[in-house]
Amino acid sequence: MIITTHAHARAGLIGNPSDGYFGKTISIILRNFSASVRCYESPRIGIRPLRREQLEFDSLDALVADIELNGYYGGIRLIKAAVKRFSDHCQAQGIDLGRRNFTIEYETDIPVRVGLAGSSGIVTSAMRALMAFYEVEVPPPVLAGLILSVELDELGIGAGLQDRVIQVYEGAVFMDFDRALMASQGHGRYVPLDPAGLPPLFVAFHDTLAEGTEITHNDLRDRFNRGDREVISAMEQFASFAQQAHDHIDAGNGDQIAPLMDANFDLRARLCVISEGNRRLVEIGREGGAAVKFAGSGGAVIGAYDGDPQRLAKIREAYEAFGAELLVPRIV
Repeated sequence: MIITTHAHARAGLIGNPSDGYFGKTISIILRNFSASVRCYESPRIGIRPLRREQLEFDSLDALVADIELNGYYGGIRLIKAAVKRFSDHCQAQGIDLGRRNFTIEYETDIPVRVGLAGSSGIVTSAMRALMAFYEVEVPPPVLAGLILSVELDELGIGAGLQDRVIQVYEGAVFMDFDRALMASQGHGRYVPLDPAGLPPLFVAFHDTLAEGTEITHNDLRDRFNRGDREVISAMEQFASFAQQAHDHIDAGNGDQIAPLMDANFDLRARLCVISEGNRRLVEIGREGGAAVKFAGSGGAVIGAYDGDPQRLAKIREAYEAFGAELLVPRIV
């Protein structure tokens, strides 16, 4: 039997990047893209790489171009680390996995390194496949933490829980990562939101503006751990934006979150270095009358507008002229 699992891209609506710093966020799933894993029994453990993960190139220029687009690492290390963490979890829980072997094949159309959670999508899909293959249940909040540990603990990649929570729960979710709550129960408070209460949204991304999440998170993590007051205060403000947005959505006033989205990016721009291209990605949407912020670590933005189709068409044209692609999120 072949087991096939999926995990979708995501966009951080508000509050990021405070998810890794005991803050609060709201995130949405993007069914427009997905990472898929196929798992089936085999004589030996096997991992079959994605077709685009080349090890042979036509020229030196082709090798360099591949590295600039995809980085030095692909999905193989993510799959291997996911398998190890899954095994470690089952051993710690006293779950006997027996001696069944498997082969994992994976593919993804989530844009690479543009802050739409492509890496965690591969890990999430792999975890779902392993759970189905070995018939192991992992509660959703625990699963999100297990998925995070693959990159954070096993591979040393700076990241937060937001991506993993939304990819596990899907839809739209408000997340509270209060320090005391995390310490007492091992995970945050995750509250599904009705996507119908959100304002009209779009996501735009540009392949050449990709930045790995570690570029942002590793620096912030170091500053946060040193007690940098600017970073600590900013994380509290990001969390406040998310809480206010939750309250507006819960009260049926989702259109009122737009100024908070703008404030979220403006605060981030004061905290982190923003490349000229990424700043332009935000400005294009704002010039079209939308509120815009980063969807993740850079390379993609999420915008809220008034729902006017003509306005969206003009914004789309402006992004296309810049070489970026705009899509309307498919959340449900």
